[in-house]
Amino acid sequence: MALVAVGGYGRGELAPYSDLDVVLVADEGVDEERWTALAGQVWYPLWDSGARLDHAVRTLPEMLTAAEGDVRVASGLLDVRHVAGDHSVALRLRTTTLTQWRRQARERLPELHELVRSRHRLVGELAHLSLPDLKEAEGGLRDATVLKSLTATWLVDVPAADLERCRQQLLDVRDVLHAAAGRATDRIAPEHWAPLAEGLGLPDETAAQRYVRELGRRVTHLSRLAWRRTEDALRRTPAARPRRPELERVAPGIALSRGEIVLERTAKPAGDPVLLLRAAAEAAVRDLVLAPPTAARLVRECPPLPDPWPDEARRQLVRLLAAGPGLLPVWETLEETGALARILPEWERIRLLPHASAIHRFTVDRHVVETCVEASTLIRDVSRPDVLVVAALLHDIGKGELTEHSVAGAPIARAIATRMGFGPAEVDLIGGLVRWHLLLAGVATTRDPDDPATIDALLEHVDSLDALALLTALTEADAKAASAKAWSSWRAGLVLDLSRRARAALERGSVPPAFSVDEIPVPPGVADGEVSVVVEPVADGSRVTVVALDRVGLLADVAAVFALRRVTVRAARLWAQGEYAVSVWDVADGGLDPGAVRDQLDAITSRRVDPAARLAPRHRPGDLDPAVVVRPEASDHATVIEVRAADRLGVVHLVSAALAALDMTVRSAHISTLGPQAVDVFYVQESAAGALSDTRAAEAAHAVREAISQAPDR
Repeated sequence: MALVAVGGYGRGELAPYSDLDVVLVADEGVDEERWTALAGQVWYPLWDSGARLDHAVRTLPEMLTAAEGDVRVASGLLDVRHVAGDHSVALRLRTTTLTQWRRQARERLPELHELVRSRHRLVGELAHLSLPDLKEAEGGLRDATVLKSLTATWLVDVPAADLERCRQQLLDVRDVLHAAAGRATDRIAPEHWAPLAEGLGLPDETAAQRYVRELGRRVTHLSRLAWRRTEDALRRTPAARPRRPELERVAPGIALSRGEIVLERTAKPAGDPVLLLRAAAEAAVRDLVLAPPTAARLVRECPPLPDPWPDEARRQLVRLLAAGPGLLPVWETLEETGALARILPEWERIRLLPHASAIHRFTVDRHVVETCVEASTLIRDVSRPDVLVVAALLHDIGKGELTEHSVAGAPIARAIATRMGFGPAEVDLIGGLVRWHLLLAGVATTRDPDDPATIDALLEHVDSLDALALLTALTEADAKAASAKAWSSWRAGLVLDLSRRARAALERGSVPPAFSVDEIPVPPGVADGEVSVVVEPVADGSRVTVVALDRVGLLADVAAVFALRRVTVRAARLWAQGEYAVSVWDVADGGLDPGAVRDQLDAITSRRVDPAARLAPRHRPGDLDPAVVVRPEASDHATVIEVRAADRLGVVHLVSAALAALDMTVRSAHISTLGPQAVDVFYVQESAAGALSDTRAAEAAHAVREAISQAPDR
């Protein structure tokens, strides 16, 4: 019999609060009573000592059978280590498991790869998670262990020294994390960064974040590269494997070998400054691996690109950026080998920089690459695909500055575009796209589409059809790369409709209507005081149309219904049709009952239910004070009040009720959520129609601010 260690204990890498994973293994034929009795003699003293124990009792054949039936067990048994008892039992277990693993690798590795991909989809990437998971995230300790299992098959090679360095450093981070948290945890919460920085000898929390994310990125790169090579090895039969590399020429100086882009034998990097970009573009377009030794050699031997770049260098960069999904792994290789510092020195400004907004799922640098990938699907919609993909690459280059990033980024983008060899007109276009890349989405989601001033706000900065098409494509790519919420069907509809109307204004000088109110018929019974509620399903929620006799405060009452039912409002528009008021609400709930909405509205209107008490604002730690701003330039016939507050139910009701108490009407409301912040814009008029005077506008802003203030004593 033998006591063996598995898992982290088997690898000899326990953290302060790790479990002891052990198995008592009995050889075939050993009397069951003997090893059952021995198990008790081993486990009970350990339990009494307070040790965290994860234990099992198995025969040697049972262990081997379990390894054959479960790829995770087989991979875990590669780390078996003898602790006590018969060395030969532990040795046979280890050698037999390793032999099985190598013999069955071609059948078992696809299953292991699918398990790895499922974990990555579920957990995310260590380099980009707001709460990094050191063990389970992509690029974490679990991936480092899997890479050792891949190496054990002898099918692929992984840079052992590099992998072991990263693994040991991640283990050091976990040790400090356990000490800081006082318990077993692999997830780094915000309060852990300061003790991590101190324990690792780093200057501050930012340095600690960068240190951990760089380790995750490096392991991720090694993992993706190893799995690409594994897939290539599995496609080839052993008999078909050549004894020496076969090179297939694909471009000047560039060849293909075993699924990787490498150099031709006759390539002369010292005389070709474009060779690095050419190799990267070929790998990305073909969705192949750019061999890291090749990239590293090109960094060492290629001369610097001249300033400005030659035409071929610019063309190859555009091919690289427009390659689609193949861009990401190639870009990672360029970054890991130091090639990006040669191509784009400004990249260091945004490398591993966290986004301030919670709506973003990636760090700034990864978001930029994802934006290029999204933009590659839209290049047929624009006249200058090269300008689009370069603007996608540079649109957030100003992040990290004290000034607004689009303002800071525009001159940087202009300088880079000039260095790349673009002409003055293209440089102006790229700089303008970077400067105004937030404009289209901001105007579309916070301004009344029927107001002529809305189109004017856009066309003041976008004065050509080409620029408008490029800005529309960049807006879509940027939003899709941020998160699914940033490009919902509702937001997409608003942005694309505003772009369509702006295009018509540029082409014909007239603006088509955003929405025809004549399309909303007044249902029977509304004239007698009834309220009509119609619910239509849409892609990601419902569209609720409410028609009633017009009155001050109707918007507040309808908004209260949604707030009391805990339904998130995405957008609201209302207008008058004679004596009737029509309001259309886009909400996130797809299962609303029109009758229940009507009954609750009746209870609020008749004051049987008072929403004020239930929807009073409450302070939460970390909430910013609300901001209420009057924007007189946004409309000629209404007063625009913009409200920014912590995202929560009831804000629309509280604002509308405050305005109704002043006998003011809300002509339209535009609700938007950006991460944890709600941005709501209200077009307000006097009840007798007309924009507010300066005095009344100040009174309205003060009343709204008071209504949504989050004083703790409330």
